[in-house]
Amino acid sequence: MSAQNAYNAYKTNSVTTASPAELTLMLYNGCIKFIHQAKKSIETKDIENRNKYIQKAQAILHELQVTLNMDIEVSKNMYNLYDYMYHQLTQANIKNDKAILDEVEGLVVEFRDTWKEVIKISRQHQQAGVGDFA
Repeated sequence: MSAQNAYNAYKTNSVTTASPAELTLMLYNGCIKFIHQAKKSIETKDIENRNKYIQKAQAILHELQVTLNMDIEVSKNMYNLYDYMYHQLTQANIKNDKAILDEVEGLVVEFRDTWKEVIKISRQHQQAGVGDFA
């Protein structure tokens, strides 16, 4: 098995065995990665890849939106923030604007870091036998 095949098998296994909370964390990390790649594409004046990476980040934001439980009040706020980030990515793509990508990346990093804390607290509660909320 080649190194690339082994890596692909590892990635597939990571996704198929991840909890919903871990999958959400993977989505945030993927979005950050694609925004970072879009910024690099702006620096190298690679319009095609800038567009591709921004669209990938937008696809992740869309996925995060559609998986929200809209019966929970905080989900409505998160939906609006995801919508704002999605719109900002469109503007960054149209204007070829790295500063807008920086703003969205900062927001996604905040979401990701908060989600990491939720996972950590949830695991602590599970170990203490308190219950599950993530």
